[in-house]
Amino acid sequence: MYIDDAVLEKLEKLSHLSIDNDKRDEIRQQLSSILDYIENLNELNTDMLDARFSTLEGGTPLREDIPTQKQTVTQEILSHAPQAKDDFFIVPAIIE
Repeated sequence: MYIDDAVLEKLEKLSHLSIDNDKRDEIRQQLSSILDYIENLNELNTDMLDARFSTLEGGTPLREDIPTQKQTVTQEILSHAPQAKDDFFIVPAIIE
């Protein structure tokens, strides 16, 4: 699949990222290569596989879920966001 300028601009808008003009061709090629690689997975016949298939005997090992509460985690994460308000990320509306 080929990523054109229109798709790249939409991805920039949705992700709140800006890509330098000198990097645009490189990014488009990389994204196209990634999508081409993923497209190869469609050639696999998975009809006979169970959705719960695992290579681990006995299933996936679980760890104990111990909640912790740190007051600074939210502020630290949101400090990297382009826009945030009241402990939430502000993102552009994608439904028109």
